[in-house]
Amino acid sequence: MEMVNRPYAAAFEAYAVQHPEVLCLSADLTSSCEIDGFRDRHPDQFLSLGMAEQNMLSFAGGLGLAGFRPFLHSFGVFLYRRPYDQLMASVAYPRRKVRLMGFLPGVTTPGGMTHQAIEDISVMRTIPNMTVLEAGDATEVESIVAEADRVDGPVYCRILRGAVPRLFDTPIRIGQMRVLAEGEDVLVVTAGITTEEAIRARGALARAGVSVRHLHLNTLKPFDAAQIVDHAASVRHGVITLENHLVTGGIGSMVAEALAEAGLARRLIRLGLQDTYAHGGSRPYLMKHYGMDALSLVRAVERLTGQATGIDEDALGAVRIDAVHSIVKAEAL
Repeated sequence: MEMVNRPYAAAFEAYAVQHPEVLCLSADLTSSCEIDGFRDRHPDQFLSLGMAEQNMLSFAGGLGLAGFRPFLHSFGVFLYRRPYDQLMASVAYPRRKVRLMGFLPGVTTPGGMTHQAIEDISVMRTIPNMTVLEAGDATEVESIVAEADRVDGPVYCRILRGAVPRLFDTPIRIGQMRVLAEGEDVLVVTAGITTEEAIRARGALARAGVSVRHLHLNTLKPFDAAQIVDHAASVRHGVITLENHLVTGGIGSMVAEALAEAGLARRLIRLGLQDTYAHGGSRPYLMKHYGMDALSLVRAVERLTGQATGIDEDALGAVRIDAVHSIVKAEAL
């Protein structure tokens, strides 16, 4: 598996220089959002709004009205918590072509609750006119810029930064979830960094005789409920969702809503943050501590199927798809 360093930086610059109506906005986190090189090389397309996110959202709405397509760069939490009213009134309601590039989704930062976007999916998917995307690997990070810019309206993207693994060969396409495995025992639904964990668990589970059907979501709104229901109906034991987010209002809730509205009786286990804030720590530590890693998924499969697999940390280490890249390059603010 290839590790790609700063895929967003290169992808955004390559796209923006070909589209002069695309503007790069920063809220004083320029290097942290990998746009410092763009600022230096293309100052005519760069605007620094400082630590004033409410003003940045209103300003972006005005740019959209003037025919520009602003890409706003900040940590995810600062794009919806602090400027929520401006997001609704200046961007979402008038359906401006504003692209909100939210870095540090979930527990990808040790910064604690002030920097961890753990409820952004639940918030953003409820906003009318909003499209919500999440990148799960370097290929999706590289292609999310152009794909988001195709949307006739505002888009919120959960972006990975730093060293990112390449898991997929094809670019992100809005509305097209990835079917990564077509097993018959359990349906596993993941997004973002949890997909890498599920791939690790899948290999060990296959050797233990458990057949996993694995879906990777990159489009969280619009949500393809019908396809989720079809896949859930095709497995024996039920569904497990694994997300880098609170289970309330996130992917777990989305899948539960789909199953309930379709009247499909399937057991559902929701893995993710369980009505709690995450404290500071490395990404591997936080994922293990809060039950969001590969071993947590294995244990959920055992509960769902009633089958002991004998899988432990050593077995998962044997199928690790690459070194833990968050140890290679520790997360920072």
